[in-house]
Amino acid sequence: MSDTTRFAPATPLNPRRRAILVGASEGMGAALARKLVQEGYNVALLSRQKEKLTALCAEINQGGEIRAAAYPHDVTNYDEVPALLQRIVADLGGLDAFIFMAGVNFPPGSMDKYNFENDRKMAEVNLIGAMAWLAPVAEMFQSAKAGQIVGIGSVAGDRGRVGNPGYNTSKAGLHTYLEALRNRLTRHGVNVLTVKPGFVKTEMLKAAVGPTPFAIPAEKAVDDIYKAMRRRRQTVYTPFFWQYIMLVIRHIPSFIFRRLSF
Repeated sequence: MSDTTRFAPATPLNPRRRAILVGASEGMGAALARKLVQEGYNVALLSRQKEKLTALCAEINQGGEIRAAAYPHDVTNYDEVPALLQRIVADLGGLDAFIFMAGVNFPPGSMDKYNFENDRKMAEVNLIGAMAWLAPVAEMFQSAKAGQIVGIGSVAGDRGRVGNPGYNTSKAGLHTYLEALRNRLTRHGVNVLTVKPGFVKTEMLKAAVGPTPFAIPAEKAVDDIYKAMRRRRQTVYTPFFWQYIMLVIRHIPSFIFRRLSF
């Protein structure tokens, strides 16, 4: 965004909440961007895919008002975050919600394949990239004693399965980091929501290992996420029945679980 661009102003009859959404160019990120604008938010959208991000903002803003603005950014450029966050908050005129949705998944290919480079990339994007943003946002919200943080994890992070150890680990680490932030920030009036999707029909689904039962459209996942945000939930699975599936999986004894092939 340029220094002269201005978001649609808030009024007493039409208050505008303000959100930053990292990983917004396609899939669930793009769907959530549209949803937030429909619900009265002004949104700053971040992604490394500049053309897709610009097209999404043009679609959202076609009525004339600027409700969404593009900020091209690669989440592995960690040093950019403090200054970029400050600039976006100034453009928005404050911040009410921060959502981290950026993620990558590289399947190992087979049970006898291991790829450190892919594992490192997943950790750098899914976990370290999230931490680079979440730490300064958490500090900001703690000082303000208000705000909401949303992190998109995965059912894959609930247990170390044989199919994709690197992806499982990156999401498990994110879950733990979000829980720790929640335990710090709840006492300061800040809500931290961990979202654990099952299979969602996006480009990322192509990297899933094995069958993908119960896959849902991105819009369905986004509806569940927004409802959880409104209710200030701590954790939500989407679709809801994954909480019961994962409850069973988490309680399978290790000597049995290690023999399974998913």
